Amino acid sequence: MSVQDQIQQLQSIKDVTDIAAFKSAVKANYKWLNNSFNKELVDNLVVDRSDFTDALLCHAWQLLDLNKEPTLSLCAVGGYGRGQLQPYSDIDLLILSDKKINPSVEERLGNFITLLWDVKLEIGQSVRTVKETIQLAKSDITIATNLVEARILCGCENTFKQLIDKVNSPKVWSSKDFFLAKLEEQKRRHHKFNDTSYNLEPNVKENPGCLRDIQSIGWVAKKHFREYDGLTLIGHGYFTEIEHAELIECRSDLWKMRFALHLISGRSENRLLFDYQTDVAQLLGYGDGKAAVEQMMKAFFRIVRRVSELNSMLLLRFEDDVLEQKVKKITPLNHKFDLKDGLVSPSRPETFHSPVDILDFLSLISQHEDVQGLDADCIRQLRNARRRFQHQYYHDRQDCRDRFIALMKQPEFFNLGWDIMYKYGILQSYLPEWDKIVGMMQFDLFHAYTVDEHTHRLVKYVYSYYHSAKRFPRCHRIVKNLDKPELLFIAAIFHDIAKGRGGDHSALGAVDVRSFCELHNISEADTSTIAWLVEHHLLMSVVAQRRDIYDADVINQFATTVKSHENLNLLYALTLADIRATNDNLWNDWKASLLRELYLLTQQAFDNGLECQVTLEQRVAEHKTGAMTLLAEKGISEAQAMLFWQQMGKDYFIRFKPIQIAWHTQTIVTAGTLAAEEILVSASNSTSKAGTELLIYCSDRPALFAQIASVLDSRNCSIHDAQITVTEQGNVFDSMIILDQDSQRIDSELHINNLVDAVRSQLMKPGRSHANKRKMSRQMKQLDVKTKVRFYSSTEHATLVELEALDAPGLLAKIGHLFVDLNLTLKLAKISTIGERAEDVFIVSNEEGKALTQDQEITLKKQITLKLDQPEVNLAI
Repeated sequence: MSVQDQIQQLQSIKDVTDIAAFKSAVKANYKWLNNSFNKELVDNLVVDRSDFTDALLCHAWQLLDLNKEPTLSLCAVGGYGRGQLQPYSDIDLLILSDKKINPSVEERLGNFITLLWDVKLEIGQSVRTVKETIQLAKSDITIATNLVEARILCGCENTFKQLIDKVNSPKVWSSKDFFLAKLEEQKRRHHKFNDTSYNLEPNVKENPGCLRDIQSIGWVAKKHFREYDGLTLIGHGYFTEIEHAELIECRSDLWKMRFALHLISGRSENRLLFDYQTDVAQLLGYGDGKAAVEQMMKAFFRIVRRVSELNSMLLLRFEDDVLEQKVKKITPLNHKFDLKDGLVSPSRPETFHSPVDILDFLSLISQHEDVQGLDADCIRQLRNARRRFQHQYYHDRQDCRDRFIALMKQPEFFNLGWDIMYKYGILQSYLPEWDKIVGMMQFDLFHAYTVDEHTHRLVKYVYSYYHSAKRFPRCHRIVKNLDKPELLFIAAIFHDIAKGRGGDHSALGAVDVRSFCELHNISEADTSTIAWLVEHHLLMSVVAQRRDIYDADVINQFATTVKSHENLNLLYALTLADIRATNDNLWNDWKASLLRELYLLTQQAFDNGLECQVTLEQRVAEHKTGAMTLLAEKGISEAQAMLFWQQMGKDYFIRFKPIQIAWHTQTIVTAGTLAAEEILVSASNSTSKAGTELLIYCSDRPALFAQIASVLDSRNCSIHDAQITVTEQGNVFDSMIILDQDSQRIDSELHINNLVDAVRSQLMKPGRSHANKRKMSRQMKQLDVKTKVRFYSSTEHATLVELEALDAPGLLAKIGHLFVDLNLTLKLAKISTIGERAEDVFIVSNEEGKALTQDQEITLKKQITLKLDQPEVNLAI
């Protein structure tokens, strides 16, 4: 049944109260849309959906005799006003009158809207006079924009014409004011998405480079030129025919994806969430499974890049014409380019005759710090040149290679020049390996961006160290002292370049970068440094977050692998940038403190000739002296301090800083001798930059850690570090660094006090269970993380247990209870949450105070896997 047949069937309904007949018609239309999706062009389907809706609305309007009201109009506005409608998109209506509507008409209008709701249409409606509409449009750019695309469905033509004539008057919105408002609106919208198109769960309507960016071009054109067909902009010189066809093609591709998303979700859903990606890929014909999603998303990200380029180019042209801007300052950059009010502009019709010209252009930009961007003509020439020279860079072009390496040696290239190289696909053309990671998905909650966008951001963070002396002083000193900055920048570009190929991407990337270095005549010594960095770019992060960095053997092993101060500096700068570029929410003071500690301990170990034990002995002496100085200021004597210190071993003074030791000591000494049933719980925001420190000191008892972990988890707080000591006197000393759900310290004093009270209250209760009612998030439910347990020899007195698992509610409490059930003593916990994956480290000993036996390791692994992989039924733990 065609849409015309559906409309005829709809118009055969004679009674407005026949809701069942209207519902049947709507249901039949949805069924037809589903069946037609892969048979008809999506451009036709969105128009057909709009036509069917027009017919339904007008028929209902007539059945209620609203067409007999002489000055009443039914108008489509917003997206529906364009005559294009996705399956479940809002149907935005304006019911317009030239004067106040009388009560009898209001009643029929109420019946009209109720009918539309009853048949399950997504209606957004407003009932206004022409005067009211104009007043609102003057004060609200969203309403003004909706009216730019308004069309009459049925009713009084004169009332509608009155409105449109007034809306188009400069007194409501001038072209200039309208353009500036839409430009600012787009900037704010882009900023909501971190100013990137390359988000892993993109919004196909609002994301940079998506449908809104195309619509923005149309809105400005309609307002300024009164042009309602993009083809006419070709005549005005804004588009070439090829660019117009490209924009229409991109719009159709995005429409198709959005249409499929609506059909799959069964509602007006524009976010391409992990939940829907597999089904949408299948409906779009990519096949099933992860590979199909990867293929779909790569195609999507290539589309949005094209839209972003066209949007930038056209809005720059509009800006010149709509604002009637005249160039105030022209500065020649060379014989090919001028700088016009901060934007690079070609001085001739064709400036890029070979790939060398593009690289020389990027070098030119890097030499002029006052360059702010490219003008529309420059963007157009660059886009066209990129396509002409696609994949020519490597072939017999040593001059290109020389210029590429020259760029890598200029830190200032990585300001605007690097952005242009990335944004306009020049790097993609130059490096075949890079082309493979463009738009590559990363199926987890740890990575917020595609592989290429992550790497682009990482490189930008490395560059930022040159200008971040206050925020990242150590990294600033490192990069400023580099004789060869290209070593770090090339390693940054290649660090993830082998992702998605199967195998260890670090090792494969090291092979790739060696080939690159050989082709670009980089010395063997420098090649080895770059390849080492690529191969070991995860090493420092893993050791800092998943190993006991206060263990002399761990420091010795890490320092032996790193080999030199130079490698340590380069790896530290690369690691910080890598974590920050992975996800905007990942970097926090806790991670910073871990990496800083590992860096300093390794540096001291190098200075001591890898005598790591000497390094740690020095640390004990320094920390005791520093803590005692602070305690003396608080009126605590050395004799009082020793009441607590004599219970703690050397390990305690290695792990904690003087300010922490002083706070622990003062808190415990001030409390005096605790009775067996008493529990000391305290918290401080002043002892650690890493987060809020929680202190528990009491008689040892079973499941202490499990109960604390459960209480904190139930209140959306996370433990990131836990140091646990059971003294010879039978007391347990726990120090935990905790963060809130945004991975930040808990700044609210009230929140801290409530947490302290909740922990104390739980520990005072009989038994060892705590009811945790926190639910698993939507995204977490879609992800599959297999539980992995690994064991490492720590010392003869303890075993390091490494756990990877889904970071489900109550995870730490379950593990804590298992340790108790198996008579294991927990000495240290380092907790890392990598997106949806928990990567935790526990140091435990058996009931004899020794490392676990092989049988005990097997039993523990079996119990952890059984406990974590079974379906969750009850979180009372």
